[in-house]
Amino acid sequence: MTDRHFTVFIDGDCPLCRREAGLLRRMDRGRGRLILENFNDPDFDLEALGVDHETLMAEIHGQTADGRVVVGMEVFRRAYAAVGWGWLTAPTGWPVLRPIFDAMYRFFARNRLRLTGRRCESGACAAPGRSVATGDQTR
Repeated sequence: MTDRHFTVFIDGDCPLCRREAGLLRRMDRGRGRLILENFNDPDFDLEALGVDHETLMAEIHGQTADGRVVVGMEVFRRAYAAVGWGWLTAPTGWPVLRPIFDAMYRFFARNRLRLTGRRCESGACAAPGRSVATGDQTR
């Protein structure tokens, strides 16, 4: 295993994404091989990444230690490999299975907001109980 890190850009407003990020964080066991960044954090610098918010919302993105951006199911393969659990996702990269798993992920990504009980209006997304425009708690 390499000591080089891999960064995953997560939708911190997504309950499923937060759960997966928490699992990966625990699997990393503080080794720093996996960095998880919430692209919905007001301090996140979209310009530095060179990807707009809409693109990040559409499909998961990651970045290798040398700065290359990877997208989709490959992010999960690399994230799990970074924390030492690459064997778990290895079959998703096998030549015969890769297109199937990649297509399944793309289907999930297109339907993620609906499946997690979130809505998007006018290009802004919110979790239930949050204002669509600002993301603030509503009462």
